[in-house]
Amino acid sequence: MASWIAAATAHATRGVPMAPFFTFYSMFGFQRVGDLIWLAGDARARGFLLGATAGRTTLLGEGLQHQDGHSHLLASTVPVCRAYDPAFAYEVAAVVEHGLQQMYGPPAEDVFYYLTLYNENYTMPPKPPGVDDGILAGLYRWAPAPEGTARRAAVLFSGPAHRAARQAQADLAAHYGVGAELWSATSYKALREEALEVERWNRLHPGEAPRVPYVTRSLGEVGGPVVAVTDYMKMVPDQVARWVPGAFVPLGTDGYGRSDTREALRRFFEVDAGHVVVAVLSALAIEGKAAPAVVADAIARYEIDPELADPRWR
Repeated sequence: MASWIAAATAHATRGVPMAPFFTFYSMFGFQRVGDLIWLAGDARARGFLLGATAGRTTLLGEGLQHQDGHSHLLASTVPVCRAYDPAFAYEVAAVVEHGLQQMYGPPAEDVFYYLTLYNENYTMPPKPPGVDDGILAGLYRWAPAPEGTARRAAVLFSGPAHRAARQAQADLAAHYGVGAELWSATSYKALREEALEVERWNRLHPGEAPRVPYVTRSLGEVGGPVVAVTDYMKMVPDQVARWVPGAFVPLGTDGYGRSDTREALRRFFEVDAGHVVVAVLSALAIEGKAAPAVVADAIARYEIDPELADPRWR
């Protein structure tokens, strides 16, 4: 970390532009070198911190010592840190390209970037057209709702949680007639900071038409509940809860890490496809758009034990 700071501050001390990339276990980043990260901000460092083996379900077999479910919360406390949790390679590329432009200009900003990278192989989809602005803003619609469905919802995913979201979308349409849009949430930190800026502007300009946060505008046409699924704690998507129109349900990996398969870990933390389906149907039931019996059917379909203790305490 010290060598990364030395390289990252070279632009300020030696007049030599450098773009350092420092890769580390995400669990050990903000948690174990927090003082150095604040020092990096104070020293006007620029560069990329890459939190590898991220999340609490992709580094199977490692247990709580290495599984990270909270570094994005710690990153949210650092003003000059721009934190992203990409799901796909094209999202990583977009953030890195943008970061180089922002940090080295012109004009140049004294910021650094944190990207979480996971430990799971899956096929990378092609980049949809026109999504760069959404990637950088923190949220974009990745896939529309299936046709022929009467009820609407949205599922937000980050990182490898896209797999549960995609399976849930298919199951909701096939078994329950619910059309769920899929949205990639690349940065809840960016969404929260933009929403706070909008709130401040509105507060200080009472005589002008109020502005609307990006996350509110983006999700305003969903027409149903929004469920967010992440490999991080629920508090990560909860950062934007009060700006999401309608019902909002976060699913995350609260609790300690465990040593098991990815499938078992995702069932344990209640972030697999079955739990996403149940969360969507439960939110629809609260809105009066689904019967409680439908939620009970999904709980039985996915063999979910409703009497298990919360994963935080197991």
